[in-house]
Amino acid sequence: MSTTNSAPAAWLTQDAFDRLKAELDHLSGPGRAEIVQKIEAARQEGDLKENGGYHAAKEEQGKIEARIRQLTALLRDAQVGEAPADDGIVEQGMLVVARIAGDEETFLLGSREIAGDSDLNVFSEKSPLGVAIMGHKEGDKISYVAPNGKEIPVE
Repeated sequence: MSTTNSAPAAWLTQDAFDRLKAELDHLSGPGRAEIVQKIEAARQEGDLKENGGYHAAKEEQGKIEARIRQLTALLRDAQVGEAPADDGIVEQGMLVVARIAGDEETFLLGSREIAGDSDLNVFSEKSPLGVAIMGHKEGDKISYVAPNGKEIPVE
């Protein structure tokens, strides 16, 4: 038996891709070197069982390694380009205005990494809402089932 991952690649702007690539380069180079130095310095302090600095540095190292894996996978599979033309069809990378359960919301459909440090709400194209609205056009009335099992109307 074999399985395939048919999930679409994350869409990123060139700016977001460059920013994430720079973060990956830092974490996998100088970032790793810094944490190794912290671990070594903490190790020199003595008994590792009761050494809070050592355990904190090891935990930080685990977080850095996890972020490196996440960024590597994201950038390897990313679809990089300009935002899609506004042809009225919902696609990754678009700013969407929708009435969700009666409340109007404006959000970006795509990877959270695109938004960077902005306050912009982002919904993944792989989320229940993202899957429901992809390919629809202005004025369409649809609904999707939220993770809690509730059906939510969207316009």
